[in-house]
Amino acid sequence: MEPDVVEIAPPLFPSGSRTRKPRKGFVFVLGFMWAGIPEVIDVEHYEFRNANLVDKKNKGKAIQDGSLYDHLADEEVVMSTTQPWGFPSSSSKRSRRSSSASSSRPRAAVEVVVSSAQANFLRDFKRFDTVDNFSKHHYASQGNASKQHSRTWVKKIQADWKILENDLPETISVRACESRMDLLRAVIVGAEGTPYHEGLFFFDIHFPDTYPSVPPMVHYHSGGLRINPNLYNCGKVCLSLLGTWNGNAREKWLPQESTMLQLLVSIQALILNQKPYFNEPAYERTKGTPSGEAHSKFYSENVYVLSLRTMVYSMRKPPKHFEEFVRSHYFERAHDIVKASNAYIDGAPVGSIVKGGVQDIEESSENGSMKFRTEVATFMKTVVEELVKLGVKELEDKLKPPPNAEGSNKSNCKRSISSR
Repeated sequence: MEPDVVEIAPPLFPSGSRTRKPRKGFVFVLGFMWAGIPEVIDVEHYEFRNANLVDKKNKGKAIQDGSLYDHLADEEVVMSTTQPWGFPSSSSKRSRRSSSASSSRPRAAVEVVVSSAQANFLRDFKRFDTVDNFSKHHYASQGNASKQHSRTWVKKIQADWKILENDLPETISVRACESRMDLLRAVIVGAEGTPYHEGLFFFDIHFPDTYPSVPPMVHYHSGGLRINPNLYNCGKVCLSLLGTWNGNAREKWLPQESTMLQLLVSIQALILNQKPYFNEPAYERTKGTPSGEAHSKFYSENVYVLSLRTMVYSMRKPPKHFEEFVRSHYFERAHDIVKASNAYIDGAPVGSIVKGGVQDIEESSENGSMKFRTEVATFMKTVVEELVKLGVKELEDKLKPPPNAEGSNKSNCKRSISSR
């Protein structure tokens, strides 16, 4: 099966520019394979297909901006019913808003909130920047500042830097080191609609001496947790683009075409996806079967609990050069994290929470398992303790207790869904 190809180009604008224009360029293919099936992502305007955020008007085309949240901002959500787990359904009544129609239609009142210092920090935080040193980097011992590299090596990394500076999506940030050009550190925000939502996932990257003839080396900051079939608790990242997983020639690293931007987007869109259980090749063939979907559900529930543990790990030990970013991110997302977890405690299916409410829920959809709901309620006490240490107020009273074993959420859920 021939993979699709996508067109992206090196940036045409000076360093620091955030402006994007239509342009022509080279053809790149992002390589990743589940059970021999290649996946290809449009790097500049990629679509989080596994997060159910497909632009239905332009199905098959890419979302016009790298930000997941900006894509949802184009839609007005009008509620007619409320789900029993406290979140409105984002699919109750949804209408596309245009500039001409918005002025003639009544608009919901918007609460004006003064921006916090953390919100201002996140707004001004550069997606790409350089730092003085990377002494605590996983690959710090692989070289030193005085090491000499070839002109090809230097030019390729400088080109990668420029692409990252101009084209990183809002949900990925990178720090490079001028004195150690062989090192990068990246953070990826988990996409909504997945069991990774609101989480921060850090990766250390090293460019070997023979780069770009060989792919970069990537280490995941796991905290000892296995949150994905492709992310090992030892930090290994399993991806055909890195040569750590099988793939055909077009799915592997291509020295003249592949870029760091491709690599980071691959990790976010193809690994940290909606149903990570099916990342395992042996299980991909069961996708869509009752047995496969049941196993996937339980795997995703476990992933969300591990994602909560990863949040605590990151807040307690934020990676160097991202300390304030971690604190500000979780400070700003604290109430959303509690609301989402409360919805899961009440029975919402894992991964169903998006901004504005709960994603489309089929009437036949099962609630979260009692084990999952209890584990979320139990560990959220620790998450809330860490969020309170950041200065977040009024959280303790908002966290729901564990459900009782005879909870009536399932029947309430069916009545609410069928009443739409």
